[in-house]
Amino acid sequence: MSAAVPSPFSATHRLYVKSLYKRMLNNELNWVIRRDLWRARAIAIRAEFERNRNVQDPRALADIFAKAEADFAERRHPDPYRPAMAPDGTKWERNVPPPLGPIFEHEAYNLHHEEEVEKAYEEAAARVRRGEPVGELPSH
Repeated sequence: MSAAVPSPFSATHRLYVKSLYKRMLNNELNWVIRRDLWRARAIAIRAEFERNRNVQDPRALADIFAKAEADFAERRHPDPYRPAMAPDGTKWERNVPPPLGPIFEHEAYNLHHEEEVEKAYEEAAARVRRGEPVGELPSH
């Protein structure tokens, strides 16, 4: 029985390959919305990744990644699909619930306004007693 052969690549390398694969699949889904039509393109992308699976030379891998990133950048969708309820989606924050606290303190405003009106009437009455012109009185 042979021992398992350690992988020459780090976990970061694997994460990068998975990320590139997922970005390419999502980009294709932006171009073709119907899953039955998209599936053929997804299989072709998977075949590309499988074809380069056993490449061990770091320089050759760097060339493959550079070509894949260039192809991805060239094929990238200008207006990618966003789910409706996701940030930047069409329904994002469309019906935001109202704030829970009071929006406007009507009672405090009314009490303050009544005090101002009473004060203005008292000043007008004092002017009338002194014989001065009254001017306009505030309305309720």
